[in-house]
Amino acid sequence: MHDIVDLEARGLPGVYLATVEFEDGGAAQARALGADPAAIFVPHPIQDRTDEEMQALADATAEQIVAALVA
Repeated sequence: MHDIVDLEARGLPGVYLATVEFEDGGAAQARALGADPAAIFVPHPIQDRTDEEMQALADATAEQIVAALVA
């Protein structure tokens, strides 16, 4: 979160990606930092996914990431 806030302060677009498990925590941290960064949440968990599952998740999320960066 701190990295995204820093990027935005420098005028660079950013978006953070996290699993839905961290949606509330991310929102709380953003509020604490006085920020409202773009965020995309993917299904939880990540750590047990195969390479193929991670690639499919990335492919499914890519358009959302680009849209958040250019919004």
